[in-house]
Amino acid sequence: MQFSVLNPKARRPRTGTHFALALALVAGGVLGIPALEAPAAAQKKDEQAKPNYTKGFIAAYQPLAKRLEAQEDPATLKAEIPALTAAVESEDDKFVAGQAMYTIGVRAEDGPLQRRGLDMMLESGKVAPENYALSLFASGQLAYQAEDYAQARERFEQAAAAGYDDANLQGLMAESYFAEDNFAAGLASLQQAIAARENAGQPVEENWIKRGFAIAYNNQLAEQATDFSKLYIAHYPSANVWGDAIAVQRSFYEYDDQSLLDLMRLADRTDSLRSERDYVDYISAADARRLPAEVGRIVAAGLAANMLNPGDVLVTEAKATAAAQTGPARADVAQLEKDARGSGATALDASAAGDMYLNFDDTAKAIEMYELALSRSGVDRGRVLTRLGIAQVDQGQFADAKANFDRVEGPRAAIADLWALYAEAQLSGSASAQ
Repeated sequence: MQFSVLNPKARRPRTGTHFALALALVAGGVLGIPALEAPAAAQKKDEQAKPNYTKGFIAAYQPLAKRLEAQEDPATLKAEIPALTAAVESEDDKFVAGQAMYTIGVRAEDGPLQRRGLDMMLESGKVAPENYALSLFASGQLAYQAEDYAQARERFEQAAAAGYDDANLQGLMAESYFAEDNFAAGLASLQQAIAARENAGQPVEENWIKRGFAIAYNNQLAEQATDFSKLYIAHYPSANVWGDAIAVQRSFYEYDDQSLLDLMRLADRTDSLRSERDYVDYISAADARRLPAEVGRIVAAGLAANMLNPGDVLVTEAKATAAAQTGPARADVAQLEKDARGSGATALDASAAGDMYLNFDDTAKAIEMYELALSRSGVDRGRVLTRLGIAQVDQGQFADAKANFDRVEGPRAAIADLWALYAEAQLSGSASAQ
């Protein structure tokens, strides 16, 4: 099985650049080394807004502030932190103590100390409103870095509730679940984020979809892999993405030849037949004895693409049978239609005539036969609706085709869903899906 975007070894991405960015923003917007004044010396018109620094804290902090300004060795400054925190009495004290701790932690490259300082600032309730959401996000990143994933998620949720809207937040939220091997919850988190973006008319991050797709596939989560493959097609269609979506269907589900044939027909129309196995499976499912013209075309295409070995027994036999049977089948197709329209004819007779017309790319006639089959009892509804939709796609009747694909239920529904996405892309004029 060949995949273009799925990496079996993928676990979770490196996050160092994300941390550096967010924490630098916090440091630039929140932190500093303030010089504190005793409450009686502070002159402000709004007495309620005046910081309430206690005398004991000022006495402990001022010498440390001077050493911070002097850029002293942060390793030695860390020894002053216990005395500083012991002097904290007010929320303003706590905020400034947190600033100092965070600053020392950044200079010492001490993540846990940075986290303690930032959390102390947040607990103080004194973080400026314009920095609050970003500070929560940075706290979540530090918790994530410390592998405290539950706390990371709590902070990310708080940041989102405070108005922080960034792709890294949603991505790290999902990654926190993946890091705990809670893949279903992580994928659900990504799907919720994607749905929110879709509902708001906003673009969806490709990395979210790609990551969810890979996680679902690598962990054998068939339903989620299918869902993410459809999201990928809807937002970032390409031949490679179509090929991956089709490969997922073949990997997770056991289809009979008739179902596989319609899946491989989609691969053909999306230019995603990309391996010898793809062509061989298509040829085998179609069967040159039943659909000689279609098999002949696929054999020729596989040989031209250097995907088939011209000396392979299956290839040579399929090519010979297709060449021998195409003429007689073409001569017989009108009689098949006549029999299908006759008294006592069954749904199977009509669908067989439709299959032969589709084999010869006579899609207008195929549509007539499939519609006739659907009007009769005993019809294989899922199969005929799928092929009616395929014929309508080939006729350019994309809206009708999508409507029929959407009516398919049962084992073929996942295949029909992919066809519906293709019809919808054609309807909207998406050249990248062609």
